Amino acid sequence: MTATGFNFRLLATDGTARRGEVTMPRGTIRTPAFMPVGTGGTVKAMYMDQVRGVGADIILGNTYHLMLRPGAERVARLGGLHEFARWPWPILTDSGGFQVMSLSKLRKLNETGVTFRSHIDGAPYELTPERSIEIQGLLDSDIQMQLDECVALPASEKEIERGMELSLRWAERCKTAFGDQPARAMFGIVQGGDVPALRERSALALKGMDLKGYAVGGLAVGEPQEVMLDMLGVTCPLLPADKPRYLMGVGTPDDILKSVARGIDMFDCVMPTRAGRHGLAYTRRGKVNLRNARHADDPRPLDEESDCPAATDYSRAYLHHLVKSGEALGAMLLTWNNLAYYQRLMADIRAAIEAGAFADRAADISEGWAKGDLPAL
Repeated sequence: MTATGFNFRLLATDGTARRGEVTMPRGTIRTPAFMPVGTGGTVKAMYMDQVRGVGADIILGNTYHLMLRPGAERVARLGGLHEFARWPWPILTDSGGFQVMSLSKLRKLNETGVTFRSHIDGAPYELTPERSIEIQGLLDSDIQMQLDECVALPASEKEIERGMELSLRWAERCKTAFGDQPARAMFGIVQGGDVPALRERSALALKGMDLKGYAVGGLAVGEPQEVMLDMLGVTCPLLPADKPRYLMGVGTPDDILKSVARGIDMFDCVMPTRAGRHGLAYTRRGKVNLRNARHADDPRPLDEESDCPAATDYSRAYLHHLVKSGEALGAMLLTWNNLAYYQRLMADIRAAIEAGAFADRAADISEGWAKGDLPAL
């Protein structure tokens, strides 16, 4: 940990796919990167040393959940989120805006910010751009996100434009509140829904703010994949080549491959951890539903070529038993397998870009999924 400031550099490109690295005082983030989601200060069903062991350079925490419980000021008194959660490497915190919009039934949005009631106990809160940055500072996160409004799709162009313009004004306020912090970064969030012209306006306005990184938000919220990819095709070429690009809330392995091909550097998604808790495993041959009865007598491991003990040391029959019995170990092992698979996927992507063979490797990976899981014995 010798870096004194936040820095991003490109190491290789293959078409529009990018291989780079972010250096920060708490560590280096190899890109393209997948960030396991640790919403409430924990990556569900995992020990932090396991998360690091599968290859994660950075995890994600969330302002909304942590401000409600245990409280940002409390986390600060206890040494910050790194110390609190026993994760000494980089952490990115979301601003809380998406959760306010999606989880809080009673909310009121205006130019100042958003007032809402907690989904836990109904207590009233106010989240402004300045307060979001303050909370993220109390958490001591390394990459902090601007507060934005994520307009749910489908929506009218007028409504999408209103939310995009509000998000730009909030980005300016977040930048002012963040100030000069060389060792940390604040990212702006491109909004604009599924309207190309609005995406362009948002991207160019944020670029003019000269931020340390840029996220693409408001996608992977139910729209078809083609729409998401079209919006990336519009947005990514407008963002600075020497700054990291983060696609929020994405996604499936196929989403990741196709988004990397369009120039995205960073990803997060609850999918691998949520799937693990519900009996679904990701492997190089696609998804395996351990709830299915066909696994009950299968002595084979999930994936004999994996380097994760969860995939190689336990039979499918045993994993099926754990899942059907509701044993906590089942969720732990499948989450471990899934995060290991996602990190291997990212390592494959990085190596392929360096070798100038990304398109071929992406085709090979997709072909493996298309063949599907091996039949039961």
